[in-house]
Amino acid sequence: MSRLPIGTFVNMTTVLVGSLIGLMLQRVFPENIETVTLQAVALGILLIGVQMSLKLKDEMLLIFIFSLILGGIIGESLGIKEFLEECANLSREHLNIGQKRFNDGLIAAFILFCASPITIVGAIEEGFNNKRELLLIKSVLDGVTAIALASSYGGVGVLFSIIPLLLVQGGMTLLAGRIKSVFTKTIIAQISAVGGVLLVALAIKILVGEEIMEKLKVASLLPSLVIVVLLTAGYARLKVKF
Repeated sequence: MSRLPIGTFVNMTTVLVGSLIGLMLQRVFPENIETVTLQAVALGILLIGVQMSLKLKDEMLLIFIFSLILGGIIGESLGIKEFLEECANLSREHLNIGQKRFNDGLIAAFILFCASPITIVGAIEEGFNNKRELLLIKSVLDGVTAIALASSYGGVGVLFSIIPLLLVQGGMTLLAGRIKSVFTKTIIAQISAVGGVLLVALAIKILVGEEIMEKLKVASLLPSLVIVVLLTAGYARLKVKF
């Protein structure tokens, strides 16, 4: 039986509030404070990304690599980077807010809020067992994270992450009965590993500076999060047969 994703609605609210607080803090901070804050958040994201990446098992290394390759090809073909840049332009034109790091903020928020093990397990628990404790804890953590991200990367980019949060986390809650058997511990670990390496790449972009930012197309690699599920599930089935 499908249930409303109440935990996701609460999560969206905390991210929204956190993003608005972060945006207000961004306007208060002078440029030198904003720079050092950005670097501090980037270092934190780098550490989180490394921790997530370490969940990768040795036997899954090839699947991990092929997921990134295929995901990158699909992302470039779909023009995801260009789409996000258009969203950034619209935010500047219609919201009258400069968003020089709109894409980076949105991508970081999306991975942290939607591609973590707690997201998948929490959504399935709510949808399957009507337990929301895990998602409520996640909501508090995401709200605090949103403040840090929004004050560094730009509030509007982080704020926009509530849309994929609703689609991904809310969708998993509604489909919990069907996807529970799909999201095994191995697949969750694989998603975490791919999300982790994308966070590492994103942090490097910020820490290294503007010169290398265009060379690391993190946005184009986002489809890897879906490809890794398909490849890992396919590998598991072949392994059972042979």
